[in-house]
Amino acid sequence: MSEQPDISPRPGLIRRFLNLPTDSVPKTVAVAVTLCLVASMVVSAAAVTLRPVQEANALRNKLVNILQVAGVYDPEVDVLEAFEAFETHVLDLDTGTFTDRFDPATFDDAAAAENPETSVVLTDDPAGIGRQARFVSVYVLRDVAGEIDKVVLPIHGYGLWSTLYGFIAVEENGNDIYGLQFYDHAETPGLGAEVDNPRWRALWNGQRLFGDDGSLQITVGRTAPAAGADYHIDGLSGATLTTTGVNNLVRFWMGETGYAPFLENLRSGEM
Repeated sequence: MSEQPDISPRPGLIRRFLNLPTDSVPKTVAVAVTLCLVASMVVSAAAVTLRPVQEANALRNKLVNILQVAGVYDPEVDVLEAFEAFETHVLDLDTGTFTDRFDPATFDDAAAAENPETSVVLTDDPAGIGRQARFVSVYVLRDVAGEIDKVVLPIHGYGLWSTLYGFIAVEENGNDIYGLQFYDHAETPGLGAEVDNPRWRALWNGQRLFGDDGSLQITVGRTAPAAGADYHIDGLSGATLTTTGVNNLVRFWMGETGYAPFLENLRSGEM
């Protein structure tokens, strides 16, 4: 008797895959790809879900730094409640005056810096920021008599590894520094990150920006200017490039293309 041919149906692609040994290359690759896809979906979902929380935390950190640099932070007081003591204004850097062109409550400083209608590309760019918004949010703190006590001005510029974002608080005379601190950067821990050291930040209190002739004198580094120690902050030990970055960004923002016109108006009592 002749042998009958095998006419049973061949297993499908999925069955053939499942029948492969567990340590086969196709199964190993399939498991790895599946895990990557599941992990990426979990991470994406978490990022979307947590974004409001992250944005709220970033805003709170920013407000805390404004309160701290102005010397009015109290950990026992709600941050939003404490921040109500400040007036937020949109400053026109070209005129050095507040503008009503934008609503301070909704003004987006980052968007203004990217919008060609509200910013300029810098050709002379010591701070390394590329494009500068010509309108910025500033924060005014008044005393009990309603007079300006301090103004808090946002500053940013490139250090060694990152852009440093922070605030400088200036007294009502438009010249004396009350404080400076950064709230966002990625400088080297133990070196450039010492910009966060309270002892170094304390060096800024009482220093002056402008000389008697109105010229910008403030410097940060190893060598004090001819104008004297009242205009100088000692640099960070072992962090020469970060120190240079801080010097450049502070002098840029306090200069004529930054807050100098506003500070001049403040010194002359026109604000």
